[in-house]
Amino acid sequence: MDNEHKTLYESDFYHWKEQQKKHLLNRDFDRLDIEHLIEEVDDMGSELDTLESRLTTLLLHLLKYEYQVRVLNPNLPEPYNCRDWLATIDRTRLAIRKLIKKRPHLQSLLESAFQEAYPDGKLLAIKEMNRYVLKYQMLDHTSFPETCPWTTDQVMEDNWLPH
Repeated sequence: MDNEHKTLYESDFYHWKEQQKKHLLNRDFDRLDIEHLIEEVDDMGSELDTLESRLTTLLLHLLKYEYQVRVLNPNLPEPYNCRDWLATIDRTRLAIRKLIKKRPHLQSLLESAFQEAYPDGKLLAIKEMNRYVLKYQMLDHTSFPETCPWTTDQVMEDNWLPH
């Protein structure tokens, strides 16, 4: 039975998951793939951590972009350093969407993860921006709003940028 579970778990995760669900519903506990079920339960917490981490990265780069456009260089057609930030924004949005597609239960946690991620994104944006601004331009906790000025839907929308 162990080789059968391992093979199915590695070759067809969806089928394995459905099989395990069926065994649980039928109370066929002796047929469960305990080893892999424990791994999956253990991974459930890390999925939320991954979502929050990716949202932090997304918010960090959106905050830096917005500050650059709004405060530091409002007259430039394309602010300094933004090409890399824009690429990171695109990659991170894609990674978040893929994570939610693979783990649909995370959709219901997206808003709370977003709220958790904002303070970290704000802190990191302040630190990163202060590495290259002039002394009189240094940022502090008042440089960005206390709570996120954007909605989750906005930041997840393709091509949306703050202005």
